[in-house]
Amino acid sequence: MILTDTHTHIYSESFAEDQDTMMQRAMSSGVERFFVPAIDSTHTESMYVIEKKYPENVFLMMGLHPTHVKENYKKELQHVEEELEKRLGGNSDQKFYAVGEIGVDLYWDKTFLKEQQEAFRYQIRLAKKYQLPIVIHCRDAFNEVFEVLESEKGDDLFGIFHCFTGTKGDAQKAIDYNMKLGIGGVVTFKNGKIDTFLREFSLDHIVLETDAPYLAPTPFRGKRNESSYLIKVAEKLSDIYEVPIEEIARITTENSKTIFGV
Repeated sequence: MILTDTHTHIYSESFAEDQDTMMQRAMSSGVERFFVPAIDSTHTESMYVIEKKYPENVFLMMGLHPTHVKENYKKELQHVEEELEKRLGGNSDQKFYAVGEIGVDLYWDKTFLKEQQEAFRYQIRLAKKYQLPIVIHCRDAFNEVFEVLESEKGDDLFGIFHCFTGTKGDAQKAIDYNMKLGIGGVVTFKNGKIDTFLREFSLDHIVLETDAPYLAPTPFRGKRNESSYLIKVAEKLSDIYEVPIEEIARITTENSKTIFGV
């Protein structure tokens, strides 16, 4: 059984003291594929370090996280563009597999909404240029995210709606924009709500994620999350869809291959 964590910050400082043992725990749990989102330029080097350590298992994204869209966001976008060009514009053996995580976050701060949407749109166009998927971060901002997706929709727009926490209607909209639903620890929460309607959508639309070190699933809620806990998300989906966990792993891993091309 091979599980794919489509969204995990394994380079986070939260793992500074036990990164290797954390990775071994994950692999022992069946997690063999780790897709790693970017945050901003200050994290790029640590992403490259873990990619070098685990070249067969770790697949990187490049992008500017919406909560890091500040006064210097144009300089940060330039960094994103330069890193993409370095790896994808020439003959480099190293790749990026998505532009992410990108989007809009109005939970912490609404000051830079216009800039967040501008950065989101700009990075979508970079993804189209390199024929890459996007990985969307959306918090308290479904309308604002859908507004940008509507303006950029087309066959060349596709990806994952990371940490999906919306309504049934939001889920259908995301799918209509060629997005898979990234399902993580929230599906195990008593007040998570998405477990009440998820079965109405085919497993073909679902990928698994942890968002480690954040959003640990029950029974680890409130503690540091890690990729080994992906098994708890898979178990919950096995209950929801009433299929064996091996089938959840197989279908969601195939879905991840469809999105990322690897």
